[in-house]
Amino acid sequence: MKARPHAKRTSHSRYHSVLEVMQVQLGTKKLMPEASTAPSTAASADSGNAADLTATAQPTASDADSLKNLVIAKLRTCYDPEIPVNIWELGLIYSIDVGQDGSVHIKMTLTSPACPVAGSLPPEVQDKVAKIPGVSSAKVEVVWDPPWSMDRMSEAAKLQLGFY
Repeated sequence: MKARPHAKRTSHSRYHSVLEVMQVQLGTKKLMPEASTAPSTAASADSGNAADLTATAQPTASDADSLKNLVIAKLRTCYDPEIPVNIWELGLIYSIDVGQDGSVHIKMTLTSPACPVAGSLPPEVQDKVAKIPGVSSAKVEVVWDPPWSMDRMSEAAKLQLGFY
């Protein structure tokens, strides 16, 4: 049996961290700067010198879209314990505002005002987001308007919960 040719592989020595690998895979980070004024930058990256990549390993404040994608990825790890779907797919997140300074403000709701996790879920979300590299501060605001409804759920969430 003939070996299948693989896509071009990039040396893992170019990555500074697991976070950077994830950013490259998501397309939110480029391996090398497109244009560099310092001629030694490309040579340093090729040699695998991780110290030279420190400045680019973490999302920058000017890259708010990359940071927002990382926040969304983190929100997909938060679950209401009574529902086996993450809070992003449930539609509990109404907005995510990322400041140029790395501050993140999230407006979220719960399935009902009497939700048993009302006291624990928002602080869990805030804590997880605050730990993302590049986030300078995180604030979660629970809002009730508009009220949450099943219409806010993604198609994947509806499918997972058997609504189809």
